[in-house]
Amino acid sequence: MLPRMAPTLSALAAAAGCGALIGSIRQWREQTRHSDDGPDFGGVRTHTLWALLGCIAAGFPWALPVVLVLVASHLVALRWQPGPSADRAPGGTGFAAALLTILVGALMSAGDARAATLVTALTIVLLGLKQPIHDWTRRFTTEDVRAALQFAAITGVILPLVPNRAIDPLEALNPFEIWMMVVLISGLGFAGYVAMRLFGAKAGLTLTAIFGGVASSTASTLAFSRSSRAEPALSEHYAFATVTACTVMLPRIVVAVALFSRPLAQALILPLAVMAAPALLYAAFFALRRSPAADAEVAAPTVSNPLGPITALQFAALYAAVGLLIKLALDQQWQIGLLPIGFITGLTNADAISLQMAQSAREASVEIPLAMRAVVLAAAANSFFKAGMAWWVGAPAYRGRTALVLVATAVIGVAWAFVA
Repeated sequence: MLPRMAPTLSALAAAAGCGALIGSIRQWREQTRHSDDGPDFGGVRTHTLWALLGCIAAGFPWALPVVLVLVASHLVALRWQPGPSADRAPGGTGFAAALLTILVGALMSAGDARAATLVTALTIVLLGLKQPIHDWTRRFTTEDVRAALQFAAITGVILPLVPNRAIDPLEALNPFEIWMMVVLISGLGFAGYVAMRLFGAKAGLTLTAIFGGVASSTASTLAFSRSSRAEPALSEHYAFATVTACTVMLPRIVVAVALFSRPLAQALILPLAVMAAPALLYAAFFALRRSPAADAEVAAPTVSNPLGPITALQFAALYAAVGLLIKLALDQQWQIGLLPIGFITGLTNADAISLQMAQSAREASVEIPLAMRAVVLAAAANSFFKAGMAWWVGAPAYRGRTALVLVATAVIGVAWAFVA
């Protein structure tokens, strides 16, 4: 509850500073929109005064609600004022910024400077990024929005209804756990997908490849391979993009595993880092030969939205199947069988076995060294698969470089799993 006493001088000064910061961004936005010298509402002076009002009013009973009502009423009245000035009055964003400025002053009066600073910073960022945010959202297609809404709807329906317990005799299938894994992997992929949609090839060759790898290294490999055949002159650049996207899979696995088993994630760091060595060497070689002008001609990979319901259901089925295989192997005391399971399932998707091993390591049903070897083999198998894809689909000048690096990555992984 806010204190009922006059604010200190330091609180007043801090509130005034926060209000001035919000007002400066607001005034800059208004001056950018309107080049004439007409009246501006809600600039530096106004927001500073609003913050001071909030700081002072918070110290007295019922004063803060009265201030909020009066300021809100004033802003609403401006919208109804006849004449051209009504078009210059603050809209919904300005209305929210005004009330937040008052509440920032109230937080300063209450002594919660950290919360007031956080609200100020978020308000400034959102006000300043208005146009970039509008530009970014225009790049999403109707299909993107539909897929995201379908995924949100499915998740919102499934999670509250499905049981959070095993439903099979082997106790290997937990519907709630399965769908949570779908949400996790789809979320990671969607982050990369959003980055590609927002920045595209403007992000540069390296970042474009990284975003593609986060979204889907397999889909990126297929897209870059096809592009190399369509534009053979850029084969070397597409090879670098493919190798980069595929190598991003390795730290992506570590991040996903760390959410469930930090010991397993720590055990994976060294072998996966060694597996990334061929890609790093190739990146150094490419850096000496690359053409910055050609980088801009490399198109971003065409990757489907990871939030599509079909993609989500496919991963759910694969994750459940891998879970059953692991449970059968453990029940038959065939722990070493996890290695071929990891390799076979990793050919098309390394995430399912990685998350299953993370869960098993957390529950102590599988020892960390064995779980680590299974995940490493899955990553190696996935690299083998993408090397074959690049060789089969890509242009002649592209396939040799890409396949060599990816096969080297896979061979290191297999050697580590069976020798190290």
